[in-house]
Amino acid sequence: MITTNEFRTGTTVTIDGDAWQVIDFQHVKPGKGAAFVRVKMRNLCSGAVVERTFNPGERMPKAHIDRREMEYLYENEGMYVFMDLETFDQSELDKETLGNAMSFIKENNKIGVMVYQDKIIGVDLPNAVELVVAETDPGIRGDTATGGSKLATMDTGYVVKVPLFINVGDVLRIDTRTGDYIERA
Repeated sequence: MITTNEFRTGTTVTIDGDAWQVIDFQHVKPGKGAAFVRVKMRNLCSGAVVERTFNPGERMPKAHIDRREMEYLYENEGMYVFMDLETFDQSELDKETLGNAMSFIKENNKIGVMVYQDKIIGVDLPNAVELVVAETDPGIRGDTATGGSKLATMDTGYVVKVPLFINVGDVLRIDTRTGDYIERA
């Protein structure tokens, strides 16, 4: 059990049989009346984001999210096939479960998968991934005074803004949280 006073960003709790993750929290002590905890939470099963208020000290069960390492194998008719590296069981995930994660995952990549009550509820991407530039316009020599940018299509199909000096075949580090270019690898 965990109390609302112990909430931190990333804490997972069980409410009405679903796993919820705390995105943001705030302890509010108004000048008049009782204190309360305002929490922004995401349902890990459905992806819904809600704001709720709780009394301080309210107790609820902690959600136990298992993390397993799996390997992405291939895409089959809109379903993405992953293999558990310990048991070699294969699981299919749909685009709704994965969100925009497939923009950063290539075949044979090993990634962390979040499992709640034997059901895969999402993936844990690293903070940055390395992708290869598949297509971009050539940079124009001498056009760097403005510090401009251009669009580049990565080998996964993801499109990102990059500096003008980036060329096809360059390996780039991309931030998976924001989707922005970080640096050349």
